[in-house]
Amino acid sequence: MLGTARRISFLILILLVITSVFGIAYCSEQAADATAKGSSMPWWAWPLILFVVTFILGILAVLGGVGGGVLFVPIVGGFFPFHLDFVRGAGLLVALAGALAAGPGLLKSGMACLRLAIPVGLIASACAIVGAMIGLALPTNVVNISLGATILGIVLIMFMAKKSEYPEVKQADALSSALNIYGIYCEASTGRDINWQIHRTPQALATFIIIGVMAGMFGLGAGWANVPVLNLMMGAPLKVSVATSKFLLSVTDTSAAWVYFNNGAVLPMMVVPSIVGIMFGSIIGVKILAKTRPAAVRYIVIVMLLFAGARALLKGLGIWK
Repeated sequence: MLGTARRISFLILILLVITSVFGIAYCSEQAADATAKGSSMPWWAWPLILFVVTFILGILAVLGGVGGGVLFVPIVGGFFPFHLDFVRGAGLLVALAGALAAGPGLLKSGMACLRLAIPVGLIASACAIVGAMIGLALPTNVVNISLGATILGIVLIMFMAKKSEYPEVKQADALSSALNIYGIYCEASTGRDINWQIHRTPQALATFIIIGVMAGMFGLGAGWANVPVLNLMMGAPLKVSVATSKFLLSVTDTSAAWVYFNNGAVLPMMVVPSIVGIMFGSIIGVKILAKTRPAAVRYIVIVMLLFAGARALLKGLGIWK
């Protein structure tokens, strides 16, 4: 499985490089034409600014405990002159890059559970395809309104959600028992083995239908929703929920990303600097995390999302152009 994940990562990298060779030249020409028609900035300025912004977002994503996509889409979509379809396509690839980078290590450590991820990922990825098709078919103002409302809902969830390190599940439900969804992992902080099982599996799988549609429709990834469902609804330990959620993104986002690829909604001029910026920012964020208080940064992320969500909502309603 680790070898498969690495091969997928390598194929995605090759695809981005090939697309960059043929796409950046085309995008540069189009951007140059747009510049000649009235923009005072050269075509290369926007990718450079995008790299700086995503570098900062990468740091904040690690410190705030959220995925890069949930910050990328509302902020870049609200304050950059790119069509929302291109922003959502890039947002999916940004989340996908982070998931592919982390996936092998999470599987190797034993924290990400394949038995938990496979049924959930199957439902979420199928629904993400539907969500991507819906998102591309809807008018931009409708998507902006829906995106703004969703981001504000995410802010509410992040503000109110409780985290349970080791939820108490007295008895596994029939479906999880039939699927053999249970596990054991070693908690490094205490040195003891944690046995876990889950419940409310049918309700959770139904919830992942909605999560998959929203992930594909808005290009947000779905880590913000995966973790509360896996942890609070199903009763998986927090670390297992976070690790499995990160691995799930590589399944869900791949399905939705191909829809955007197929419809020409992926611009290498956006994707390449965004992925590089997010990855470098994440590396720095991991180092800063050891010396800062994540709780304080969490509120900074909430304020950023609140502002970006309000911006998308008002932009969709035509109040804030």
